[in-house]
Amino acid sequence: MDLDLRKLRYFAAVADKLHFGRAAEELHIAQPVLSRQIRALEKELGTPLLTRDSHGVALTDAGRQLLTDVGPLLASAHAVRRRVTVAANGRRRLMVGFRAGIAVTPAVRQFAIRHPDVLVDLRRIEGDDQAAMLLDGRIDVGYVRLPIDEAGLRVSPLYTEPRVAVLPAGHRLAGKEQIAEADLAGEPVLWPADTSTQPTKRPHPDAGYQVWGVDETLEHVAAGRGISFLARSATVFYSHPEVSYVPIPDLAPDQVCLAVAESRTSPLVDDFLSAAQATSEITAECGNYEMWQLGGDAGAQ
Repeated sequence: MDLDLRKLRYFAAVADKLHFGRAAEELHIAQPVLSRQIRALEKELGTPLLTRDSHGVALTDAGRQLLTDVGPLLASAHAVRRRVTVAANGRRRLMVGFRAGIAVTPAVRQFAIRHPDVLVDLRRIEGDDQAAMLLDGRIDVGYVRLPIDEAGLRVSPLYTEPRVAVLPAGHRLAGKEQIAEADLAGEPVLWPADTSTQPTKRPHPDAGYQVWGVDETLEHVAAGRGISFLARSATVFYSHPEVSYVPIPDLAPDQVCLAVAESRTSPLVDDFLSAAQATSEITAECGNYEMWQLGGDAGAQ
């Protein structure tokens, strides 16, 4: 039995809204049509996916499992459409995404030796959308930082990078040559919503602000709302007059990886991955200020 992508898209909308009326409005279809399509999907799968009663709509265990699996599947289908459109226009292009502080140029140059006719576009990505952009085809290859939801992706380690503490300029530890993790005990931490991904082993109070991008993090730290942690390359690519970076050697290092969608099979992608692996040491060294100064402008990105 082949799953109908349209029915899966309808199911995902209902699962997101937990309301047939709002889901139908978002999908621009009549509610009775949506209900029939969901019932047909449940019949095809042989199990209820949703419960409907006077209290509203809820997912069954089978529905929760399908919701987990359906995201990468729909994103993969969307990515196929994108790539077919690009091919139909006669273009050979590779879209490479990268997190802040990761130097992609060494791999691009290596790749160009073998594929001088392929345009490599670059796009900076943030932590909250790095997996989604790979799955839906907005980028073909991603230089990502862990953690990342690996469902539907192939993720391979590239290198690790030491972290630094990001402190307000007036902080008691600002300007130190290095500090220990214990020195920051009790400090409120600015971090994305999932605090379990923090690199510190010690508990820290939530600063009350959820941050994703480096620029946003620096502004909050400068305002005295808390401290944060960034990869060492932040000290090369980002500066702020009201922020101090201090090495913290006993903090868990940042892991940089390469990622592609599992469904993405392409000789061009494979060749770029090979180029990225071959130049990983150069890429890692670009996080070192002295190395970067020898190669060009320390503030370039």
